[in-house]
Amino acid sequence: MASLLRLSPPTLLSTSRPCSSPAKPPFPHLPTKKNPPRKNLQRVQSSSFSTFLDLEPKSKPESLDFEIPFFNPADRHRFDVIVIGAGPAGLRLAEQVAGHGIKVCCLDPSPLSMWPNNYGVWVDEFESLGLDDCLDKTWPMTCVHINDNKTKYLDRAYGRVNRKDLKLKLLSDCATNGVKFHKAKVWKVDHDEFVSSISCDDGTELKADLIVDASGFSSKFVEYDKPRNQGYQIAHGILAEVDRHPFDLDKMLLMDWRDSHLGNEPSLRPHNSKFPTFLYAMPFDSNLVFLEETSLVSRPMLSYTEIKKRMVARLRHLGIKVRAVIEDEKCVIPMGGPLPRIPQNVMAIGGNSGIVHPSTGYTVAQTMALAPFLAETIAECLGSTRMIRGTPLYHKAWNGLWPLERRCSREYYNFGMETLLKLDLNGTRRFFDAFFELKPHYWHGFLSSRLSVGELFMMGISLFGHASTTSKLDMVRKCPAPMARMMGNMALEAI
Repeated sequence: MASLLRLSPPTLLSTSRPCSSPAKPPFPHLPTKKNPPRKNLQRVQSSSFSTFLDLEPKSKPESLDFEIPFFNPADRHRFDVIVIGAGPAGLRLAEQVAGHGIKVCCLDPSPLSMWPNNYGVWVDEFESLGLDDCLDKTWPMTCVHINDNKTKYLDRAYGRVNRKDLKLKLLSDCATNGVKFHKAKVWKVDHDEFVSSISCDDGTELKADLIVDASGFSSKFVEYDKPRNQGYQIAHGILAEVDRHPFDLDKMLLMDWRDSHLGNEPSLRPHNSKFPTFLYAMPFDSNLVFLEETSLVSRPMLSYTEIKKRMVARLRHLGIKVRAVIEDEKCVIPMGGPLPRIPQNVMAIGGNSGIVHPSTGYTVAQTMALAPFLAETIAECLGSTRMIRGTPLYHKAWNGLWPLERRCSREYYNFGMETLLKLDLNGTRRFFDAFFELKPHYWHGFLSSRLSVGELFMMGISLFGHASTTSKLDMVRKCPAPMARMMGNMALEAI
């Protein structure tokens, strides 16, 4: 779910946008193939399936053809805000802050490079942000295979983000609002009482009242004061041309927890029973599909080799013969754990700020939604005649992103992650069987990080009520310790 991932949630309400006729073709350069005759099906199923791991992706990294306003070294090297990173989080925040009249510079070694990962989102979230024109394909429904005998059909629309359209939109908004770009890597960040300075690998030094790090999980500029006991979501995904596939074209496959593909894989099945993975699939047409084998959360991180072996076995069992790989990706998402130290001299947004949903890995829609609120807080400080800077600025910015209510809600989502870490395959199946029986308000809100603390506790009571007897026993045996940690952390946050 790589951008379960990267994802963001659907509505048990039907969408007005028909998936079978998207607004624009997602891959206009690819010819549509006809399904092979039925008499060839046996030949396809008996051919070699492991070779897709060795296929070279057809798509190569590219840079966007777009003129962005670069920083002129002859100009003053002082800004109000410097944003490190030109990913979705960095560009969204940069254009939002600059829209308040704040002088912003965005630093990135390759600001026009395309983002590598696929992003899947719930359509209603992008619609609420005015970003639905950045979806190149939508499905009016999603489905979840709990096991071989049970499938959940979820009446909530799902979409694939057109990464090029989204980046061009954000770059265009940045240019319109006066954001300057500098093509460099940040080596060092230093702080004085009211100003911070950045040293770049090209020798440039820039100063600003506030540094915002949006460079992702591997950031070295954001500090933690607690052990980072994170879980990890890991996935292997391919956008593939196939002979045929078994997926309904009007449904996005959110999770397939079936394990019948491992019936003849004695070396894989026992480990999958303890540390399960699922298939996530976006069918674009009869011969083009995005496939991803995903470990929802594990600690320590599940082996990437194991993920790929399970994917090979699953595709073989489903009769999917990959003819060509258009794109491939390895997705690793750290989830949960403590928030960064609040406050600190460097602000953060995106993967290194704690925004990633601890139970699902959802990131993109939440980042797009929270950036305007953080931008408004920054503008209130730097755009005022008082010019709030230094420690008061850091305090307001960090607490603007993480007010008490949001910190407590995140503790509940952490509790969800810790619970999932304790469940084996059968326990995970029982959990999602009950979860998707909840009222849409609850499961939509949970996946979208929009429930209040009170609503989260009510959801937990409802989930217990919908759970099977065996699942209730799982909760009673495995939840007390994570729940005690959650309550203790909430109490500490409230002090």
